[in-house]
Amino acid sequence: METNEDMRQGTKCVHSGIKDYEFGPVVPPIYQTSTFKFKDADHGARLFKGEEDGYIYTRMRNPTIEAMEDAIADLEQGAKAIGCASGMAAVSLVFFTLTQRGDHVICGNSVYGPTTTFLAQILSKFGVETTFVDTSKVEEVQNAFRPNTKVLFFETPGNPTLSVSDIEKLSQIAHLHGAKVVVDNTFMSPILQKPLELGADIVLHSMTKFLNGHADVVGGIVVLKDPNEYGIFRKYSNHIGGVIDPFNSFLVHRGLKTLEIRMKKHCENALKIAEWLEQHSKIERVWYPFLKSHPQYELSLRQTKGGGGVISFELKGGLEAGKILMNNVKVWQLAVSLGGVESLIQHPASMTHAGMSKELRMQAGITDGLVRVSVGIEDVEDLIWGLETALKLV
Repeated sequence: METNEDMRQGTKCVHSGIKDYEFGPVVPPIYQTSTFKFKDADHGARLFKGEEDGYIYTRMRNPTIEAMEDAIADLEQGAKAIGCASGMAAVSLVFFTLTQRGDHVICGNSVYGPTTTFLAQILSKFGVETTFVDTSKVEEVQNAFRPNTKVLFFETPGNPTLSVSDIEKLSQIAHLHGAKVVVDNTFMSPILQKPLELGADIVLHSMTKFLNGHADVVGGIVVLKDPNEYGIFRKYSNHIGGVIDPFNSFLVHRGLKTLEIRMKKHCENALKIAEWLEQHSKIERVWYPFLKSHPQYELSLRQTKGGGGVISFELKGGLEAGKILMNNVKVWQLAVSLGGVESLIQHPASMTHAGMSKELRMQAGITDGLVRVSVGIEDVEDLIWGLETALKLV
């Protein structure tokens, strides 16, 4: 379907990526096939040479996957996108494509735990060194650059401390040093934040989270600003092999249709809960970008359209108090991940960020008593009741 380049986000969520298909379906069909038939030998040869557009093998391209990729590229104001089998497959694709032996990476110290593990323990085996810094502090980033720095990577808000980094300023600094800027936009989604418009070169998502929104898909995506980079990224994706399948792509594309209205509810609920937690006598501190007490509150207002659906907080009583809360909470489910319609609660130090060294966790502000919640779209009064019921036992 043709769309207006200036079309509003809600309309894009519903219509982006959809083309005209045989028999006129309003939903892209699921092309559940591993391979595609050629018209004749010459047709197959032209496709392999790139002389004609078409489909060869689903690991390389597939119409269902492509519809989802194009939709997310449209929402992020990017040129092209590449679907991956998971968020970590997207992270891996980015670094395997952009770096080689002898290169240096700067990474935020508040990112998804397995991203830190990948850089520190896996990419390092191939001769790529990483420096972890607090990207919410511009001077730390500036001081970390080296002549061989190729990539600046960060999440904003950071996971799980919700520190906010200035995408525009950091992009300007990185580009002066000839480095690519890659932003993990999973927590915000393109509804709330558009890193490419603020100067980033590449955006990635764990589509498992808000983009799909229903806790029934594992997937990732890499969105490129420069269309000239698509060929090399697609080549690496094809040969690494961490591609998403047609059915999961179909589910993500379906989830996108309600992304804008879901994000509004996530933000509305999360702000009310964050304000309630901040006033609670048993809570030591709350981190949420749209709380006035957040250290980067003013930046959050400028850079994003909402605070998102994730809150982190620390209870008085530390880890033991957190265990009592998590073991007795009602409505909320004790599970990792985030971004679904259901509300989840988890303990980063022993769960999502357990693979990080204690030193890196402390450097990032991930204390043993930190609790992270993903606020769903349930009635907020029920969510507050579920937390209060457990807090009475702390």
